[in-house]
Amino acid sequence: MSSPSVSSSASADWQQRSLAAVWHPCTQMARAAVLPPLAIARGAGPWLYDFDGKRYFDANSSWWVNLFGHADAGINAAIKQQLDTLPHVMLAGCTHAPAVRLAERLSALTGGALGHVFYGSDGASAVEIALKQSFHSWRNRGRAEKREFVCLKNGYHGETIGALAVTDVKVFRDAYDPLLMRAHIVESPDARLGNEAQALAAMRDLLAQRHQDIAALIIEPLVQGAAGMVMYGPEYLRELRALCTEFEVHLIVDEIAMGCGRTGTFFAWEHSQPQAKDQWPDFITLSKGITGGTMPLSLVLTTEAVYQAFWSEDVARGFLHSHSYTGNALACAAANAVLDRFEAGQLQAIAEQAELLRIAFAPLAAHAQVKHLRQQGLILAFDVQEAGLRFAERFHLAARSHELLIRPIGNTVYLMPPYVIDAEAAVFLARAITLTLDEVLSQSPESGLSDQPHVA
Repeated sequence: MSSPSVSSSASADWQQRSLAAVWHPCTQMARAAVLPPLAIARGAGPWLYDFDGKRYFDANSSWWVNLFGHADAGINAAIKQQLDTLPHVMLAGCTHAPAVRLAERLSALTGGALGHVFYGSDGASAVEIALKQSFHSWRNRGRAEKREFVCLKNGYHGETIGALAVTDVKVFRDAYDPLLMRAHIVESPDARLGNEAQALAAMRDLLAQRHQDIAALIIEPLVQGAAGMVMYGPEYLRELRALCTEFEVHLIVDEIAMGCGRTGTFFAWEHSQPQAKDQWPDFITLSKGITGGTMPLSLVLTTEAVYQAFWSEDVARGFLHSHSYTGNALACAAANAVLDRFEAGQLQAIAEQAELLRIAFAPLAAHAQVKHLRQQGLILAFDVQEAGLRFAERFHLAARSHELLIRPIGNTVYLMPPYVIDAEAAVFLARAITLTLDEVLSQSPESGLSDQPHVA
C-alpha cells in the first residue's frame, strides 16, 4: 500500500502548512500528523488534482455535494452573473429574485404540498430549523407539551447540539451527551435484515404511548448514510407517513444527503409515490447538492398548516431564527442553476448512469470478502468481511495509488459519484475499487490507533 508523499514537493508543503493552521473536520489531528491530508490544487469534472499534478476521481463527490463534478461551467456562470448584480442582501426586511425563484420552484416540485422555504447555511442548521419550527408550531397551537423528538437507530442528522440530539452515531454523540436533549431512538429498517415490519411495529408502539408529548419524528429517506449506506424500501415511508398522521406527529424527512436526484428522483420521498398533499412529509430539509458543491446553502420546506401556526401580530409567536447570510443571493443563484439542469432531463441521465454502475460492479458480488452489494440510484455500497483494523483509513490511502479519492464508512465501501458517469468511468471505478480492495485485504493492518470512522 502506498503511503502519502513526504518529499519536499508542493503538495507536501501545503500539507504541513495545513496541519499547522487548520483544524480538519472528522479528523483525529494526532493521526493526521502521521498521515497528512491530501492537498488539492484544482478540480475539473469528476477529477481532483494535487499540487504535484496527480489526479484522483472524486468517488464520494466531496461529501456528496459536487453533483456535476468540480468547476461546472453552467453553475459557475450563474454565480458570476449574480456576483456582478447582487452578491448578498439581508433577508430580514428585504428579498431578492434568486431566493424567491428557488422557493417557488422547489414548492412546485412537491406539487405545492410544501413551500414557505426557510433558508439556512448547512445541513445541521436545516435540521435545527425544522426541529424548532415543529415544536414552536405545536406551542403556538396550544400544545406546548409536544416537545419530544423521535429518531431512528444509527441515524445521522448533523453535529450541532439540536441535530446531534436526534443523531444516533456514538462517535459523534458520546462526548457531548451531557449537553443533549433526550430523543426516543427506534429500531431502523434495514433491507439486509428484512426487519421493516418489526421497525414499523416498534414505531407504532412508541407513538401510541407517547404521541401526546412527541412533536416530530425525523428520518433519512431510503438510505441511512453515516450508518453505512443502510437501505430500505419505500413502503416503510408510506407506512410511516400514515402513522404520523394517525398520531398527530410531525414527520421531518432529512433529504440533505439523499435529495437532489441522488436516489433517482429529485426528492427521495417521491419513491413513496405521494398522490395527495397529505402524503408528503410535514418538513423536508435540503442541503449538500442543492448548489452543486459551490456555495453553502440549506433550506427547509414545510406545510401551510405549520406556516399558519406562526401567523400573528405577536412577535413572540413568530419564528425568530436567522443568520447573517440567510438566503444568500449567490448560493440561491447556484441552486437555481442546479434546478435548471434537472429541468433539462437530469433524472433520465441519472437512471442511465446508475445502470452503467450496476453492470460494471456486478462481478464484485462474487468476491469472497464482499457482502451485501447494494444500490439505490447513484449510491452503490458493499460491506467487507474480515476488514481488519483501520480498514477505512487503509482503503482510503491505498485508493490514491489507483487515482481514486474515496472514504469508506467503517467496513462499508460506498460510491456517491458526480452525475457525470459514462461507461468508461463506470469501468474505471469498478476496476480501481476492486484493485484497492484486494491490495488492502492482502496486507496486515499496521499497528497504531484504533479504527477512525470516515463519515459524512
